[in-house]
Amino acid sequence: MSVFAPSGTAAAIVGLSLVVSGCAAFSPDGGMSPVQQAARKEIGKDAVKITSEADARQARARLDALLAGPLTADGAVQVALLSNRGLQAAYNEVGISEAAFVAAGLPPNPRLSLSRIAGSGIVEVEVGIITNILALFTIPARREIAERQFSQAQYKAIEATFRLAAEARRGWIRAVAARERVSYLMQARTSADAAADLMRKLGETGGASRLDQARAAAFNAEIGIQLAQARLRERAAREALIRLLGLWGGDIDFKLPAALPALPRAVTAASEIEADAIRRRVDLLMARRELEATAKALGLTEATRYVSLLELGGLGKFERTRSPDGTERTRQLGPALELEIPIFDGGEVSLRRARESYLRALNRLAEKAVNVRSEARAAYQGYRASYDIARQYESSVLPLRKIVSDEALLRYNGMLIDVFELLTTARERIASTLAAIEARRDFLLAEADFHAALIGGGSGGSPPASDESTVPAAAAAGH
Repeated sequence: MSVFAPSGTAAAIVGLSLVVSGCAAFSPDGGMSPVQQAARKEIGKDAVKITSEADARQARARLDALLAGPLTADGAVQVALLSNRGLQAAYNEVGISEAAFVAAGLPPNPRLSLSRIAGSGIVEVEVGIITNILALFTIPARREIAERQFSQAQYKAIEATFRLAAEARRGWIRAVAARERVSYLMQARTSADAAADLMRKLGETGGASRLDQARAAAFNAEIGIQLAQARLRERAAREALIRLLGLWGGDIDFKLPAALPALPRAVTAASEIEADAIRRRVDLLMARRELEATAKALGLTEATRYVSLLELGGLGKFERTRSPDGTERTRQLGPALELEIPIFDGGEVSLRRARESYLRALNRLAEKAVNVRSEARAAYQGYRASYDIARQYESSVLPLRKIVSDEALLRYNGMLIDVFELLTTARERIASTLAAIEARRDFLLAEADFHAALIGGGSGGSPPASDESTVPAAAAAGH
C-alpha cells in the first residue's frame, strides 16, 4: 500500500504562513533595555537582571564593594536593585511578556489528520492538513497588540524599579535616623549617670537634699528607658532596611553612618510640577499603553466580528481496491473549508466587551492624570514645609536652647536656681535636639517622596509623627 501526501497544498500553506508571519525573535537582553535606560536617567542607578552565573558573580562583586564601608543612601538603592529578589521576579515578568510577544508573531502550527479504513478488500486512507486561516491573516494585528502589551510589561518593571529605589532610600533614612537618636541618648545617659552619681556623693556629705538626689536618680532611670526604646526602634528600622535590600547571612552586618546628612542650603525650586509629573510618571505612561492596546484590540474585534473561527486546509483521499484481476489505485486532492455560522452569537458579545474595556482604560487614565497632578502638588508642599521646619530647628531652636542651658548652668553653680529647674532646662534642650533629628529625617523622607511623585514608584505618605511627646534629658546636659 502506498500513501501519497498532498504536497502542493501543504507547501502553499507553509508559504502563506511565512509571508504573513514576518520575523519573530527574542531580543538579546530579554527586553531590559528600556528598564535600564530609565533607571540610569531618573535615579542614576543600574538595573541588572541576573540570569547566569556570570551575572551573579558581577553582582556579588559590586555588592561587596558597596558593603565594604558605611552604606550611603545611594549605595542602599543600588544594593536593593542588585539583590532584591522581588525585583528580579518583576524582571522575569518582562521575559514572560516577551515570549508572548514572539509567540504572537508566529503562524499557527498546522494540524495533520490521518485516517485509514479497511474492509471487504478495500483500503481507504485520508490525509488532511488544516490550519487556522483567521489566526494566520491576523498575525500582524495580534503581533502589534502583543508588542504593546510587552511594552506595558516593561513599564511595570520600570515602576517596580522606581518603587524599590524609593523604598530603599526611605528605609535607609529611617534606619540612620534611629541610629542617630540612639547615639544622642547614649550621650545623654552618660551625662545623666554622672549627674546622678554626683548628687549621691553630695548627699552623703550633706551638700544635696534627699529630694535633689531622688530627682536626679529618677531622671537617670527615665533616660535609660528612653534609650532602650530607641534601641528597639533602631533594630526594627534596620531589619526593615535589610528586607528591602534583600540581604542575608553575613551581608546583614553592613555599617551605617552615625548621623543623617546635613540639610541643604536651600530647597530645589520647582516650576511646572504638574506638567513634569504628567510627562515623567511611569504609571501614567503605562496607563496610556494600556489604552492604546485596548483600542487596538477593539479594532481587531470589529474587523473579525463574523469570522471568529475560519480554517482552511488541504485534504487528500487515497483508495486502494483489490480485485481478482489486480490492484487499482486512485488519488483525490482538494481544499477543505470550515466556517462557523454566527446564528446564536454574531460577535456582539465580544464587541461589547471590547468597547467597555476601552472605556474602562480611558476612565482609569483620566483618573490617574488627576491623581498624579494632586500627588505632585502635595509632595512638593510637604517637601518645602518640612525643609522650613527642619531649618527652623537648626537655625533658631537649638541655638536658643543652648543659651538657655548654659545660663541655667551658670545660675545653678551660683546657687541661684535649684536642681529641679536645671533638670527642666535639660529636658527641654534634649527634647528639642531629638525633635530636630526627627525634623531632618522628615525632610529627607519628603524629598524622596517628592522625587517619587515626579517619576513614579509610590509615595511614602505623610511624615511620621515624633516618637515621643515628652522626651527626658540628662540632668548634666548643660555640664
